[in-house]
Amino acid sequence: MEGKLIEERFAKLEQSLADAEMNYNECLDTVWMLLATMLIFFMQAGFTLIEAGSVGVKAAQHIVAKTLCVVTVGFLCWYALGYPLAYGLDLSKFPGHSGFALIGVYRSRGALRIWFQQAALCATSVAVVSGAMAERTMVKGFLAYAAIMASLIYPIVVHWSWSGIGIFDYEEGGQRQSVISGPPLVDFAGSGVVHLVGGVAALCGAAAVGPRDGRFGAASTGNVEITATQFDAKSMPFIVVGTFFLWFGWFGFNAGSVSNMHTLAAAQTAGVVSVNTALAPCVSGLVVFAFRRQMQSPAVGDIRGFCNGILAGLVAISA
Repeated sequence: MEGKLIEERFAKLEQSLADAEMNYNECLDTVWMLLATMLIFFMQAGFTLIEAGSVGVKAAQHIVAKTLCVVTVGFLCWYALGYPLAYGLDLSKFPGHSGFALIGVYRSRGALRIWFQQAALCATSVAVVSGAMAERTMVKGFLAYAAIMASLIYPIVVHWSWSGIGIFDYEEGGQRQSVISGPPLVDFAGSGVVHLVGGVAALCGAAAVGPRDGRFGAASTGNVEITATQFDAKSMPFIVVGTFFLWFGWFGFNAGSVSNMHTLAAAQTAGVVSVNTALAPCVSGLVVFAFRRQMQSPAVGDIRGFCNGILAGLVAISA
């Protein structure tokens, strides 16, 4: 009788320790992802500074308004429609259709931290579009564009690629695969899912609105004289500081894609990712700076090109 009682107590103790370990791991993972997502969220400040420094004083207010729209509209659209399409259950491998307005999501362990991180990534993808159409897009037009991006375009691509049940990455016969014959899509931190989607949307938007008046030809404003220097950056310090803000936030973007932090392997992976995120933009920025210096006559340092090279390296290493 005594032996049986001891066994029961040991079983309860083991279960209690297992529950405590599970809760502890969940807390570590949540804190890790929240900190990383806060860095991603801070990237909006970088977008704002870079874009405001690249346009005229009159357009800066529109840039700030559009950045605020990116965050507010993006998060609300992700809450109402984006997240269900991206991570909701489905049988067709196309869009999800559950969890609208977070109904039922609250009960899932770890779901809310994933929602928060993915909402910040969604806003980042939408923010890419803003700069491509700067100085020639009304706020209400950009609002509509941002709503469509956050509600439909970006979530469906996320479902295809990251949900685990989409057309580019799903399980069948015990193996991960894609509808395209071969292995599943691997996009570690969103080089394709976030930046390529935002970049293609930005390209489409820029093609639709066209260049700024007089940028590549005669101005359509009659006798108004437009010079090449009119399109130069208006505040280089804003652009440089904005680049550093984005670089700083990118450590959360890339390292935060290691979605847990309760094992040694995960910690080591996050360390490797952080080192790569530090080194890749150094190389790309210096290469662009050197090439631009050789291409210009007389040879001068192109700081804006340097910043663009840094950002290109960050996007590339996100894969």
